[in-house]
Amino acid sequence: MTAEAGRTEAEGGVAADGEPPLRIALLTYKGNPFCGGQGVYVRHLSRELARLGHRVEVIGAQPYPVLDAGPEGLALTELPSLDLYRQPDPFRTPKRDEYRDWVDALEVATMWTGGFPEPLTFSLRARRHLRARRGEFDVVHDNQTLGYGLLGDLGAPLVTTVHHPVTVDRGLELDAADTWQRRWSVRRWYAFTRMQKRVARRLPSVLTVSGTSRAEIVDHLGVRAERVHVVPVGADTDLFSPDPSVARVPGRIVTTSSADVPLKGLVFLVEALAKARTEHPAAHLVVVGTRPTEGPVAQALTRYGLQDAVQFVKGISDAELVDLVRSADVACVPSLYEGFSLPAAEAMATGTPLLATTGGAIPEVAGPDGETCLAVPPGDAGALAVALNRLLGDPALRARLGAAGRERVLAHFTWARAAQGTVTRYREAVARHSTSRGRTTEETARRRPAPTLAPTPTPTEPDRESRATC
Repeated sequence: MTAEAGRTEAEGGVAADGEPPLRIALLTYKGNPFCGGQGVYVRHLSRELARLGHRVEVIGAQPYPVLDAGPEGLALTELPSLDLYRQPDPFRTPKRDEYRDWVDALEVATMWTGGFPEPLTFSLRARRHLRARRGEFDVVHDNQTLGYGLLGDLGAPLVTTVHHPVTVDRGLELDAADTWQRRWSVRRWYAFTRMQKRVARRLPSVLTVSGTSRAEIVDHLGVRAERVHVVPVGADTDLFSPDPSVARVPGRIVTTSSADVPLKGLVFLVEALAKARTEHPAAHLVVVGTRPTEGPVAQALTRYGLQDAVQFVKGISDAELVDLVRSADVACVPSLYEGFSLPAAEAMATGTPLLATTGGAIPEVAGPDGETCLAVPPGDAGALAVALNRLLGDPALRARLGAAGRERVLAHFTWARAAQGTVTRYREAVARHSTSRGRTTEETARRRPAPTLAPTPTPTEPDRESRATC
């Protein structure tokens, strides 16, 4: 009987797949579920893994993950950093009594020299934490930390999710940099990608969210193709669902964007809005994100006189976000690149018609142009404007695309399906680890020299006498 089977028999339970439940350590160096795909991924995946009957312990740093209440077997362990980028004092200098060890000193020194330390320093803290708890987990799942600390023996097999290579973000920001100082700053900030490349090549099992990301992980990070497995993520289709009671706001366009991150393509959508308003004056944009005070987006708002036609909202609840998307005539994803695009899946799940670019993996989510969405080339403000005008002027097209979009998400992109696919990869990793450990034990035994037995001495006369008297 395996140790896993023995433990399950003692605990008295099986998971939804009929196999022993797993004890999962889910690592995330950033866990904010309201900003960025990594926090959303951890929140929803952990919930669905627990619903399948597994024990999931999320181990994360600031901003700490927010986990859903309800499923048994779901817990959060805080593994604090120095939280150097917190609001309202990002890039702060910690007080002397905040330093705990050399990892803290490394974190501050990296920030002071323009680098981004969190993937490395979190991995070092996670390694120390996991080694102190050896035997408590069946599998360790890293959410794109890719730090040196996660190499070697962690006490359990490692599975890593790479949503997309961060080298893609680095390349796009370098392309957008217009001075040598800015280019130097981008290179220094993204210096951690060298570490991530080295670590990725040594990983036994990598999960990713789309075929496009898989190809780029192989190409950019040098990971062997047979080690990379696609497990699409999805939308919370109970939360993101149609609701006819929510009134549509004529001309409303909704997007989610980190304002001046070139990857998100917001500047092209602002320019497209200016063009679309010549035909549809009621057209206006609501951006889920922070209003920029400088940079390309701020300049475009001023240039086109759109300050009153573009609203930025942040810190809204899930329910408020869903109602905002439901109220829109159009949901737009103008990104130059996406490794998956949760905003696209979530908008489609509400039945709101989607306009999206063909950047990265977006077509894998959004589906065919004219069937489940309208699709345009990335970085093309003119094409975005034409598509906006088409949707704003055609209620029947909006209704058809909205209904087809939700059906696509229900069929392919739900968190329950994502959790089931992830568990399959966990079990493969556990089996491979057990086989490897068994093979190593056998090889060690074969290499160990046989004990040398001393020759049995010929009994002497006293020996005979001794035995005779026993």
